Amino acid sequence: MKKTASWRSKLFLLAMAGCVQFLVLSTVAMFFYAGGTYSDESTTGYAFTQNFFSDLGRTAAHNGDSNTVSMVLFIVALSLAGLSLITFFLAVLPHFAGNRTARRLSIVGSTVGVISGIGFIGIAAVPADVDQTLHTNFVYVAFTGFLLVVFCYSAAILKSRTYPRAYAYAYLAYAIILALYLVVLFSGPEVETDRGLTIQAVGQKIVVYTGIICVVIQSWGAYQVERRRLS
Repeated sequence: MKKTASWRSKLFLLAMAGCVQFLVLSTVAMFFYAGGTYSDESTTGYAFTQNFFSDLGRTAAHNGDSNTVSMVLFIVALSLAGLSLITFFLAVLPHFAGNRTARRLSIVGSTVGVISGIGFIGIAAVPADVDQTLHTNFVYVAFTGFLLVVFCYSAAILKSRTYPRAYAYAYLAYAIILALYLVVLFSGPEVETDRGLTIQAVGQKIVVYTGIICVVIQSWGAYQVERRRLS
């Protein structure tokens, strides 16, 4: 039992490491992006408020230049982040075994969490300039699925007698940000205009970076709960 729990602790630490590596590798990838945005192919380099994360994973930049280095870095970064999510949601399940409702909510949350993690891996595996439709569908799966995850797990934590409620509130805070982003994603301004592109690109940056913070917080919380289980 202790050996299994110890491995879960390591998985929670790996989930945090997965978030950090995404931040590092995606930032480095930005320096290798040649240039061009969805609405203007003449720009140079990566424009933080005009380019999407997915632009880093294109086989060719919007300006037509090769994007191999940026693409490889992005694929590695997002694939590892997706795998980190999958392992986290599988490892955290035993923390909710003591309450029937919490256990059921966690099972639903982890199932969708795994699907969401696969969605992020799919985003990396299918560059936008190779198959835009499939790439976009993976985006929808990853982000809409994660909204259900945070609701399920916030409810599971509130039902649990042993899990600190502060982590439920962290999930709910991110749920608000993610829900607002999904409104922008599905109903916001089109990217054909500079204003619309900026809103969509900045909105994506906000939801991704706050999502990383949320996963780090939840992984640390799960790690602490696991340590208490061992003591």
